Amino acid sequence: MALTKETVVDKIEVLEMGQVQVRTATRVMEDGAVLSSSFHRHVVVPSVKSGDTWGDTDISGEDARVQAVANATWTDSVKTAYQEMVDANSL
Repeated sequence: MALTKETVVDKIEVLEMGQVQVRTATRVMEDGAVLSSSFHRHVVVPSVKSGDTWGDTDISGEDARVQAVANATWTDSVKTAYQEMVDANSL
């Protein structure tokens, strides 16, 4: 009877304006059978603003699959659209 705990990124979704929503599952298992699980979500955005300057989001700490999805999704036009949306909503 061995208890183990695993944490995995089990869902990656791309939202309309390029945001990448990540769900991480934490599972406690006994002999391979899941006893309990919990979930955590966070969102990674295409650009970050510091003062009046936009920059690329640092995704180096994200799971490799999240990085791959973000790099494939975050084209220059997606970044520009996201920045314009944020700027328009912060007036």
